[in-house]
Amino acid sequence: MINVGIIIGSTRPGRNGEAVARWVHELAAQRGDARFELVDLKDFDLPHLDEVMPAAMGRYEHPHTKVWADMIASFDAYVFVTPEYNRSTSGVLKNAIDFPYAEWNNKAAGFVGYGVDGGTRAVEHLRLVMGELHVADVRAQVALSLSADFEHFSLLRPAAHQEEAVATMLDQVIAWGTAMKAVRADRGRAVGADASCALRAQG
Repeated sequence: MINVGIIIGSTRPGRNGEAVARWVHELAAQRGDARFELVDLKDFDLPHLDEVMPAAMGRYEHPHTKVWADMIASFDAYVFVTPEYNRSTSGVLKNAIDFPYAEWNNKAAGFVGYGVDGGTRAVEHLRLVMGELHVADVRAQVALSLSADFEHFSLLRPAAHQEEAVATMLDQVIAWGTAMKAVRADRGRAVGADASCALRAQG
């Protein structure tokens, strides 16, 4: 059974993202094929990226980076709950994504967008970022419209079909997350075998 982090991608006062993420988590918790955990960026208080070395080098200097990287490493897959600001995702989510690197690699991700147009453009930007991080993003996504799925643009009232959209997205995230966990295990065995051969050659 894999571990899936549901990441709340907004820290704005009065945000809709927390209600959306809790709704997704309630639906996910009814399943028995994965473990789900809410991850709130507000709990980590990450500054603007302040690491001297590139994240791909894995040489994290600051405690806040190490805590965040450990949290990301604990999951096999992710669901990003993202608003759409100016045709993209939130700055705070992009900043949080940029802190670690290897901890994201060979995982899976799905998306729940919300906004005037369902957050679709924010999700498209996140898909580009996921590709660079070696994250397999699934095709199905959830697009919540502020006019159709929220009362007065702020109280979450998702249309009935949105639950099916969440279920389809989670089906794909769990399938790909499980597959990518096997990929990581295979890569780990290959690295271990290479190291063992190198030691024998040196001996």
